[in-house]
Amino acid sequence: MNVLIWLGLVSFGLSLILTPIFRDIFRSYGMVDEPDFGRKIHKYPIPRVGGMAIACAYAASFLIVQWKTGIVAESLTLVWKVLPAAITVFVVGVIDDLWGLRSWQKLIGQVVAAGIACYNGILVVDVIGLHEKAWWTIPVTILWLLACTNAFNLVDGMDGLAAGLGMFATLTIFVAALLQKNIALAMATVPLAGCLVGFLCYNFNPATIFLGDSGSLLIGFLMGCYGIIWTEKSATLLGLTAPLMALSLPLIDVGLAIVRRFLRRQPIFSADRGHIHHRLLDRGMSPKKAALLLYGICGIVAVFSLFETVFHNNAVSSVIVLLFCAVALIGIQYLGYTEFSVAGKMLFGGGLQRNMKAEIDLGALQKSIEKAGTVAECAHLVEDAAGKYGLVVIRMCLGGEGFGNKTGVEGASWTARLSVSDADWIEFARVPESGPGAALFLDTVANGLRSRISLFANARP
Repeated sequence: MNVLIWLGLVSFGLSLILTPIFRDIFRSYGMVDEPDFGRKIHKYPIPRVGGMAIACAYAASFLIVQWKTGIVAESLTLVWKVLPAAITVFVVGVIDDLWGLRSWQKLIGQVVAAGIACYNGILVVDVIGLHEKAWWTIPVTILWLLACTNAFNLVDGMDGLAAGLGMFATLTIFVAALLQKNIALAMATVPLAGCLVGFLCYNFNPATIFLGDSGSLLIGFLMGCYGIIWTEKSATLLGLTAPLMALSLPLIDVGLAIVRRFLRRQPIFSADRGHIHHRLLDRGMSPKKAALLLYGICGIVAVFSLFETVFHNNAVSSVIVLLFCAVALIGIQYLGYTEFSVAGKMLFGGGLQRNMKAEIDLGALQKSIEKAGTVAECAHLVEDAAGKYGLVVIRMCLGGEGFGNKTGVEGASWTARLSVSDADWIEFARVPESGPGAALFLDTVANGLRSRISLFANARP
């Protein structure tokens, strides 16, 4: 226990000393993160190399305590297993901080690091009651490590947030290690907690230094590795649930980001202002209050995960997991994501079925237009189908022939003229009792008629 205390204190002290040194050195060289007054909410350029200070303090704490006590090295088997992969992730982060990398380049580096971890025996072997090394262990491990690594990277968008969440997660894993009498895991995590506490003295709002990718990627990767070690002595049915809960806030954030961007048809790795901390800021919270609120949530989540570790009863564990999921869903609903409310209405309110029917009907309409034998038949198909989409045909000019001649439509909310070609057009009126897909209907009519009218024109003698 004395060694653990010394590791925590030494790492804390080293972090306090090294962080401002790295900050001032890189500030003098202009290695800073510039504000954009949009997604980046800081007011002045801030160095983004905090990960270097944390990595140096973390490694040096072991060396100093080993030099003073001589008993650390024999307990570092876990650290040596993780070290090569962690160095790989750290180097990727440093390169990105100093020179910049594309998203796919960072992802390749993370996959290589995860592969090294698997080679060194860091493997998920306990999922849904299965405790064995099988073909699925490597892909599941790599997926888990990538999720944790990128979760902390994406959540690092506000002063003190990623470092604070990392600190709570590290302390949770440390306490779990003590409860499991896993000395190797405790030895690996306590200096990281000390480093993060020291770093937060400079990173909490208003921050004078940022983690950068070298820090956020390293913390996330270490959390993923140590979470796997945590599960090795788990006696519950779902071995990964405890670390999942301990790391839930950044993991939920990255999961929400992926789903949001998918629903919006945006690139998965694109940046936006839809993260959890952005939503809290948009609700009027200051960065400091938002960070403290998220710290409090992490503290509550830590209790959930530790309870799941302590109670070796699958029934109790299941209740804890269900309660946790219910609280998480309430929290997500509170954030008020438009994408999810719209998706829910479409899925459960019949919108999905209506849109599918509209798409099917439009496909059938286009095929019918393409098979029409005359211009008049095309006009009849368009006029007949328009009503399904809340549209009334006022008049048409197709292939030099006129169709329809309504002077107006009672209760119309708007009228529009659809150009089919230079000489062909259709005028529509939109009525209030309308169905979905009016814009898609217009596109379908235009695309179908353009090719068909052209064919008719070319067939004339």
